[in-house]
Amino acid sequence: MRGTAGRKAPVVVQVSDIGRLQPQARELEEAVLGAIMLEKDAYFVVSELLKPESFYEKIHELIYQAIVDLAVGQMPIDMLTVVEQLRKNGQLETVGGPFYISQLTGKVASTAHLEYHANIIAQKFLARELIRYTGMIQGKAFDETVDVEELMQEAEGELFKISQRNIKNEAIQINPIIKQSLTLIQKAAARKEGLSGLSSGFTDLDKITSGWQNSDLIIIAARPAMGKTAFVLSMAKNMAVGHGTPVAMFSLEMSNVQLVNRLIVNVTEISATKIRNGQLDQYEWEQLDFKLKDLYDARIYVDDTPSLSIFELRTKARRLVREHGVKCIFIDYLQLMNASGMYFGSREQEVSIISRSLKSLAKELNIPIIALSQLNRNIEGRLNQVGQKSEGKRPQLADLRESGAIEQDADMVCFIHRPEYYKIFEDEKGNSLIGMAEIIVAKHRNGATGEVFLRFRSEYAKFMNLDDDLPVREFSSRISGQVDSSPVPY
Repeated sequence: MRGTAGRKAPVVVQVSDIGRLQPQARELEEAVLGAIMLEKDAYFVVSELLKPESFYEKIHELIYQAIVDLAVGQMPIDMLTVVEQLRKNGQLETVGGPFYISQLTGKVASTAHLEYHANIIAQKFLARELIRYTGMIQGKAFDETVDVEELMQEAEGELFKISQRNIKNEAIQINPIIKQSLTLIQKAAARKEGLSGLSSGFTDLDKITSGWQNSDLIIIAARPAMGKTAFVLSMAKNMAVGHGTPVAMFSLEMSNVQLVNRLIVNVTEISATKIRNGQLDQYEWEQLDFKLKDLYDARIYVDDTPSLSIFELRTKARRLVREHGVKCIFIDYLQLMNASGMYFGSREQEVSIISRSLKSLAKELNIPIIALSQLNRNIEGRLNQVGQKSEGKRPQLADLRESGAIEQDADMVCFIHRPEYYKIFEDEKGNSLIGMAEIIVAKHRNGATGEVFLRFRSEYAKFMNLDDDLPVREFSSRISGQVDSSPVPY
């Protein structure tokens, strides 16, 4: 018989409304605990899969916690040390004394299937967690005083946390990774532009980045009015129209109609006011029809779900990649997202979870994710240094708003800086900065940092290479048969 001195009453098995037992594997729990105490490195085989709460039996949870305590203290794990640790924790008699510990080791015939058994225990735990939480959600759903939208957010958050448990990546020998890298190098060599990633359509920027790389999280940050949305829309158009790359845009700030209107302004080079009120001249109608041919059938997918949660994004992104072959995702913008109804002590903690989850999603889908981010107001308060007319207002990594985790999680951080906005019209060498935008690659985990200049057409919310600025009036003159030699505003 088992020793029972000092033991608490057995755990009462919970029974559902339809009489089914909670998912459990008592015999496997005993076998895993016994194997850990017999085999020298057994704990490290299962430590990523199992936590103390993974065990259904309370006494098994206490025994595994003692094993974890020993591992943390870098102490050997065997029957004697576990008994001693349980004694220190004041739980030895609770679990049945030394006799029950010795019984566990006596039940082990072989440790060959340890990991397989541990995985079953982990799956049973996840099943119990789902039962527990869905039961609680069901109870709250019957409560008419509970806000349904808040309840959905709470449910999303908990399901997201449950889905993140027991994720285990195996280490693999380097040979297949070398082959994969060689394949990527060969593909890059075959491209005329020599890029290893997706082209942004901006030549000088691509030279620094070598294109947007799969599995990278790229942050595009700027103060309001710098043109963040215009920049990613210009990129999305370049990628989808110019290179045939399927892209998706999650717009948390604008509706899909507003976003597409800005894209139409960008492509047709007709003012936003005229697009909005429809007061177009005859040549502009012709220009609209002609230019819009580029946008029809472009593989740009737009989602304007407000207050998008990480959980929703993962579901939608997976579907877009699976069903439409999307190769790049844009998010406008990061600070408008929420962390699936989870509750945090501060907004900084929530933003940290969001940025970490975006990086995880980029790795899972193996595509670049480009997220816009706000900068804090420190820039506005900084004075320009003497002799450096534009340096004082240039953004820095410390200006990233709400969380240093954004900088840590991102593979690349780019800033948009338009000196003209701050009434700085020349650089220190006397070169004109009117109509110019500086893209600053401030962090690049796998390559160089630096700055490139693009042309910014504010009236069309459009970023362009310095050498591809075709004046719209040249086009309109060809249509109308009139010659207009007045300068085009930048």
